[in-house]
Amino acid sequence: MQTVTLWRPTGPQELALVEASGWKEWPPRLPDQPIFYPVLNEDYATRIARDWNVKASGVGYVTRFAVEKAFLSRYEVQQAGGHTILEYWIPAEDLAEFNRHIVGTIDVIAEYRS
Repeated sequence: MQTVTLWRPTGPQELALVEASGWKEWPPRLPDQPIFYPVLNEDYATRIARDWNVKASGVGYVTRFAVEKAFLSRYEVQQAGGHTILEYWIPAEDLAEFNRHIVGTIDVIAEYRS
């Protein structure tokens, strides 16, 4: 099975929910969060965690995880800015299925604090 490595910048509340899942899944989106945005490179995730999550909550984390490539093929990569600002837009209603296609665990690879 082929996988795609993805990253996700996150704050402490979301990370606590990931930890409560046994590091296996992302929590359901809140009503004002219709899209789940995993990103395709560590640098982009780092910039968001460091520059946005730290400002919002005092700490930002970069996570890394793998997803089955065949599952991800139903979604297009979105360019959200410059040529390295790449992400998937997973509708909130697809997140439970997305979680079932995570291979292994969601790992914290960096932490940033104010």
